[in-house]
Amino acid sequence: MLFRKKKDKAVTPQLISAQRSQCGENLLPAAIEPYEKELYDRLRFAVPIIDAAVMKIIRLTGGFRVVCSDEAYQEELDRFLENVPVGISGRSIGTFVDNFLDSLLTYGSAVGEIAADPEEQKIAGLWTGDVSRLRIAGGNDPFARRYSLILPDGTSKTLERPENILYASLTGGHSILRGLPALSSILLRIYECIGQNFDRAGNVRYAVTYRPSGDTGDMVYTRERAQQIAREWADGMNSAKYGQVKDFVAVGDVDIKVIGAENQLFDTNVPVRQLLEQLVAKLSIPPFLLGLSWSSTERMSAQQADILTSELEYYRRLLTPVICDIGNAYLCSVGAECSCRVEWDNINLQDESALAEARLKNAQAHEIELRNQKAESSN
Repeated sequence: MLFRKKKDKAVTPQLISAQRSQCGENLLPAAIEPYEKELYDRLRFAVPIIDAAVMKIIRLTGGFRVVCSDEAYQEELDRFLENVPVGISGRSIGTFVDNFLDSLLTYGSAVGEIAADPEEQKIAGLWTGDVSRLRIAGGNDPFARRYSLILPDGTSKTLERPENILYASLTGGHSILRGLPALSSILLRIYECIGQNFDRAGNVRYAVTYRPSGDTGDMVYTRERAQQIAREWADGMNSAKYGQVKDFVAVGDVDIKVIGAENQLFDTNVPVRQLLEQLVAKLSIPPFLLGLSWSSTERMSAQQADILTSELEYYRRLLTPVICDIGNAYLCSVGAECSCRVEWDNINLQDESALAEARLKNAQAHEIELRNQKAESSN
């Protein structure tokens, strides 16, 4: 035998032993800190394109179906997954997976819990937790985890039932938004400057200049005439707010100019597009799916579809064990000695014409195969 079971001796890999001796028992990367969680929340709130990309990824991940190995429990399992409570206001396994994936993308890791009802010996519901308050350490078994919760007073509390905790993290435990705060700060600064420039130059203001002549009458009544011109001009401007058009008539040398008319606003298309390209590259979403039409004939190519499909398949691989844990926990609670697996829906990112052409070619290929079979059987 390649592996022989030895009694009274725990299996401890060499890497884990060396890492524990150097770094202590905490073998997993630290969960996200509260300040980092707040940073990512504010980032999604301040930059709409980032929030739209995260929500787009969640919707593109698609639906799934949990299949039980024993068909006798399939209907009961489906009914449970469709009606399981999620938090206070949610219901169904799909709602839990959406919230779980949202935390996974935003913070780099996600945590949930299977809430059990000890009196009725069944699952009461599912919860998604605050991953910034979770701490993970290794247990006695090198592949076991110990979960602890950071309380508001700063103390930690070890969770008694780690088997009910659902945890997943991206590669390295880092959020897909990592590296975007610096770029987003520049982008927001540009937008702020655009708003300030439009406040200064975009809102048209006028400079009315009255130059009195050298006559004695004009010199005596200069103040009164300037005040009268100001009143009439203000009355004409205020009347325009209510749809009334009034002409402004003045006697003498009166000059009217637009303040800032000779200045032009800066062209921000190039720097804004460069920043958005960096954001889109980090989020792995085609630009036109986020409303960015950088080309008049832009559409998703086969290469882009393959890349996006691989990204979605990666997230599905992270979610599949979590979904299976929930389904297996329910089957165990009802006394079923079976397991379940997840069947995801196909990811279709091509347009309808491409799909129709593919169906046509498949039908033609199937027809040719039938003809060949008939020809072989007749011979």
